[in-house]
Amino acid sequence: MPIYEYECAKCSIIEEVFQKFSDKTLVKCPHCGGKLQKLISQSTFHLKGTGWYVTDYANKAKSDSAAAKKSNEATSSHTSKSSTKKKESKSSSTSAAD
Repeated sequence: MPIYEYECAKCSIIEEVFQKFSDKTLVKCPHCGGKLQKLISQSTFHLKGTGWYVTDYANKAKSDSAAAKKSNEATSSHTSKSSTKKKESKSSSTSAAD
C-alpha cells in the first residue's frame, strides 16, 4: 500500500497515511479539524530482475576491479620476492670471494 502525505492548512502538521489507491483522499485534519491538502512526495522504488545496472553491470565492474587488484598484488609480491633472492645471492657470493 502506498504512503500518502497530507498537510493541514490550519496547523501545518504533515501526516503520513497508508491508503489504497481506491481509498478517498482525506479532507479533515485529525488534530485540529482543518482542511488537508495532499502533498506530492519523493517516492523510491527498486528495480528487480536482470538487465539493470545494479544487478548486472555493477557486479561485473566490482569483480573486474577486484581481479585486477589481485593480479597487481600477485605481480608486486612476486617481483619483491625475486629481487630479495637476487640481493641475497649477490651478498653471499661477495662474502665467499673475500
